[in-house]
Amino acid sequence: MQPLESYQKLFLDHLAQWALPKTPEGLYTPIDYMMQLGGKRMRPILALMGAETFGTPAKNALQAALAIEIFHNFSLVHDDIMDAAPLRRGKTTVHTKWDINTGILSGDAMLILAYKQLEVYQGDVFKSLYQLLSKTALEVCEGQQMDVDFETSNSVSETQYLKMIEFKTAVLVAAALKMGAIIAEASPKDQALIYAFGRDLGLAFQLQDDYLDCFGDEATFGKSIGGDILNNKKTVLYLHALEQSNDKQRQALKHWYSEKGNQPNKIEEVLALFRAAGADKYTRSLIEQYTESALESCRQLSTSGHAGAGLQNFAHQLMDRKV
Repeated sequence: MQPLESYQKLFLDHLAQWALPKTPEGLYTPIDYMMQLGGKRMRPILALMGAETFGTPAKNALQAALAIEIFHNFSLVHDDIMDAAPLRRGKTTVHTKWDINTGILSGDAMLILAYKQLEVYQGDVFKSLYQLLSKTALEVCEGQQMDVDFETSNSVSETQYLKMIEFKTAVLVAAALKMGAIIAEASPKDQALIYAFGRDLGLAFQLQDDYLDCFGDEATFGKSIGGDILNNKKTVLYLHALEQSNDKQRQALKHWYSEKGNQPNKIEEVLALFRAAGADKYTRSLIEQYTESALESCRQLSTSGHAGAGLQNFAHQLMDRKV
């Protein structure tokens, strides 16, 4: 298995050759803008790795990798509209740079373009890829709706939260890997295992993101600490603290989460409540649990040790952030 940088270069070279129609300019220029904003390109890299894991050249999965990346960016365009977000990856969002109608229409076109990339595949491979993308796309929408509903709900459970982040984040990581396995015509068992690896790794990554937003090192995390608290995000930290706190602590936590904006001492007070309830330790234990579950699925793959070791190394690199 190649170094991650090799997969990234292979995909970026392919992306650079992707030719969008020139007209109507108002539809396609925003799509090109969004696709060039950068990012880690983790999902397309995983599609390439998924193919190579089962002995198929990574280049055979380039169109599927592009489909996944287009779909991911489509979801971001529409998420930014829903969140009224002015910036994405440090750049102006599509709906802000142009307008909301452009964001909606260009986003819709991106969804269609994602499916079109799969047309180079044939027979059962095409059918399986198409069905997987459809299933994943619907789950991502369901996850987004859950996230919206949770903003106003007072009775969100940990199980519901985990299902939300599975659908909103983890299933796309899992689908990318499984697409590579489908193209390589891996066995149904191996396809299920590599999907489970990606799903559990995606869950671990999102839980770690939630944790680092509260307890990370700003210098290495790359953004300010406490954003989820200021936005009253009901992460697993909040849900566990709410369940494990005494009445006085629970009322204090609910009070802070009823306040909007950057209230004085809000972050410090909420972090203290999280620690008192053991929410920090509990979340770290969940991260470890899902990471180990992902690695166990990887160890069960029928491929040779070298290919499986490549995926395990990727998992360790992905999770190697300042905790």
